[in-house]
Amino acid sequence: MTGIVLAAASAAGTVLLTAGFVLGRLTARRGGRAAHPDLGTPVERATFHTLHTASLAAPPLRAGLTGETAGRAVRPLRSLLGTEALCLTDGTAVLAWDGPGEAHHHAGVPGLAAATLETGRSRSAPTGCADPGCELRWAVTAPLTGEEGVLGALVAYGSRESAVLVRAATEVARWVSVQLELAELDRSRTRMVEAEIRALRAQISPHFIFNSLAAIASFVRTDPERARDLLLEFADFTRYSFRRHGEFAQLADELRAIEQYLALAGARFGDRLKVTLQIAPEVLPVALPFLCLQPLVENAVKHGLTDRGCRVTIAARDAGAEAVVTVEDDGAGMDPERLRAVLRGEHPGGSGIGLSNVDERLRQVYGAEYALVIETGVGAGMKVTARFPKYRPGVHPSPTR
Repeated sequence: MTGIVLAAASAAGTVLLTAGFVLGRLTARRGGRAAHPDLGTPVERATFHTLHTASLAAPPLRAGLTGETAGRAVRPLRSLLGTEALCLTDGTAVLAWDGPGEAHHHAGVPGLAAATLETGRSRSAPTGCADPGCELRWAVTAPLTGEEGVLGALVAYGSRESAVLVRAATEVARWVSVQLELAELDRSRTRMVEAEIRALRAQISPHFIFNSLAAIASFVRTDPERARDLLLEFADFTRYSFRRHGEFAQLADELRAIEQYLALAGARFGDRLKVTLQIAPEVLPVALPFLCLQPLVENAVKHGLTDRGCRVTIAARDAGAEAVVTVEDDGAGMDPERLRAVLRGEHPGGSGIGLSNVDERLRQVYGAEYALVIETGVGAGMKVTARFPKYRPGVHPSPTR
């Protein structure tokens, strides 16, 4: 989160610096005449133009530096600088060009950008164009950087050498670099979420699948109808758990998967496992991170079950702007020190992976204030409370399947 805040601050500073450059060009073109009262002052119009143009270039850049994204961003970037021509390159080739002169300048771009790509510094140099009718006499190359170093270059062309163009091109390249770094952060976050879900699936796969199939097999001769029902529950549960789309799910879908899991666990443990559900209907459409409740229930069953059995109580209630879900068992409980080690990512004997995984995901998605609240003690059972904001910007419940 800190990296994003710093990146946003850097972007804002870059835009303001660029605004000064654009303002100077606009004022010079208009001869400093008074603004129309309905359109604001020249400063206000220049600032609006700069911010609007930057907003057009930002979305494609947030997808990374490719031929497609560069092609969509190069025109707004050229407008932002007001140069005769502009091109964007990666480490080896021109990705996109806007403005005249591409036909006879394209081949010379790698040579102009080579020093910038090697040193990571901006550079101004004559283009060496032999066409007397071409206005592209000077080129400023500025580095585009990311977490891995220099990713490419921004090359701005002008009719003459200009210190103002060097400064403006460098600042715009920094702003572009911020967008590329944010794109890398987005990709890193996506990979992290996918890795966490894969970890949960890996936890589900081996033992649960084996034990479920063994329990189903035990009913094939004695109770074929129940074996058939359990097999359908098993198929639905695994299909849901291993789906490949959607970072979020509705509470209703998560609870349905939990019911299927408990049906299969009940077939294995029989009367030793007792389950109570207390669900408020109004919270069923709430969106929450995919596969974040089932590990809590699995933890309650796995660590709560004793020789005398275990009762698991799952409750979901409305709490104003939040939905509150609790998973409680009356089993063996856990030593608080061991629990803290689990939540730190230290898994004694491989236990608690699901618990720490869910806690970390909630912190990342909603913030530290939405971490799991866990009450436990040796011989005192365990109660896990998770809170989910109902209305989260950018999070929309998907239709119930």
